[in-house]
Amino acid sequence: MEPEPMTFRDILSIVRRRRWWFVVPLSIVFIGSLIAALVLPPVYRSTSTILIEQQVVPQDFGKNTNATFADQQLQTINQRIMTSERLLEIVKRFQLYPERGSTRDTEDLVAALKDDIILAPISVTVNDPRAGRSGQSATIAFTLSYEATSSPEKVHAVAQGLAELFLQENQQVRQRQATQLSGYLQEESTRLKEQIQRSEEAIAQFKARHINDLPELLAVNIEGVREIQRSIDDTNTKLKEIREKEGYLRTQLANTPPEFKQTGRNRLNELQVRLVELKNHFSDEHPDVIKTKAEIAMIEKQIQSGQDEGSKGIPDNPAYITLASQLSSVQSEIVSTRAQLGDLNARLGEYRRRVSVSPQVESEYKALLMERDNAKAKHDDLMRKFMDSQVSQGIEESQNWERFSIIDPARVPQRPVKPNRLAMLLIGLALGVGAGVLGMAMREFTDDSVRDAPRLTRDTAQPVLASIPVIVTERDETRQKAIMWGWIIALAATAVVIAFILIPVLV
Repeated sequence: MEPEPMTFRDILSIVRRRRWWFVVPLSIVFIGSLIAALVLPPVYRSTSTILIEQQVVPQDFGKNTNATFADQQLQTINQRIMTSERLLEIVKRFQLYPERGSTRDTEDLVAALKDDIILAPISVTVNDPRAGRSGQSATIAFTLSYEATSSPEKVHAVAQGLAELFLQENQQVRQRQATQLSGYLQEESTRLKEQIQRSEEAIAQFKARHINDLPELLAVNIEGVREIQRSIDDTNTKLKEIREKEGYLRTQLANTPPEFKQTGRNRLNELQVRLVELKNHFSDEHPDVIKTKAEIAMIEKQIQSGQDEGSKGIPDNPAYITLASQLSSVQSEIVSTRAQLGDLNARLGEYRRRVSVSPQVESEYKALLMERDNAKAKHDDLMRKFMDSQVSQGIEESQNWERFSIIDPARVPQRPVKPNRLAMLLIGLALGVGAGVLGMAMREFTDDSVRDAPRLTRDTAQPVLASIPVIVTERDETRQKAIMWGWIIALAATAVVIAFILIPVLV
């Protein structure tokens, strides 16, 4: 036979039968939560809100050399403060955790203080004109909290001390960074000055070694090559003409007798024949006749005076002597022209050498100039940064750059933040009810006893002839009333105890 569905009356019957399976788990769980709510010590929290203020100095006045992201700066300061040495100083200063004992391991004290310090950034979506970006999340403030089971006054003192410590550390860090940056820039500037001086000396020595090979003289050297080449061509042409003249004079000299006697007589004969011809056509006063007679008289005189010298073998022919003199002069000129040509060729070789080595010299010279110019550029940039760092250092001392300021100081906590005793009681009550219902259900569904006639008939398939009802005596009624009043009194006493204990705490 199929089981009949459970009715509300059946459920009430089960509740009446298994009420202790509900009451006992409920009482145990609720009393446990009540004890926990009463035993756990109150934890107080004091919070400071610190604003990260932007610079109050116009950007045109100076450049902030400590410009970093607020999150990065905040984490840097947090790590500097959260060192074991600093935290132990805070523990000793405020005499924290006396319940842990003086012999407690310092690492445990440091870990406990770290757990009790809460740092929470406050971020908003802003436009950052310095970064040129919009709609970015930026940290504009942060909350610094301290929570512990100590007295509210001590929690407030620790929170206030931590906030002051953060402000001092931020100022010290920024001043230290500005000072360190200024010193570093000054050292780098000195080093670059020395490098520039060494580069200038190297350039001066290079110029001294390559005074005629420098790149700026390349055009001059090329023009020199052209000028010398033209001079060489002109000299070669001149030498060729002189050599031709030399050959001509040698030929003339070879055809001219060195002695004047024979030559003079031949010339005299020619002049006498010419004089006869002239007289046939002209008178004695004609200029050509007069000139011819004068030349004849001069040659006759020379012939007469040169008879004695001709016997000695010395050239006495004026034409021969003249040609010999001209030939000697031409030969000297040839020697001089050849020397001049050699000098020009040497100069041409020197100019060509200058032109050929100019690319290599230019490369080395440019490398030296680039090294010097780079050093100068770095030095100038460092000097600008050094001036900015000096201005920034002065402004940091006056706290006009980005800084921390307390906008909501820590207050003495008026009530604990945990534990939430009311919530613990409600949770304990809910868990107790669930445990009681679970206990009743498990006990009911594991019990196979038959408690009414319909079920007995259903289970045995036999009719029930008679049933004996529960006989409640006066004694039973008295006992049940006593139990009921006992529970009422117990619940009332429990409610009074809870009210007297929790109301002051909750309020």
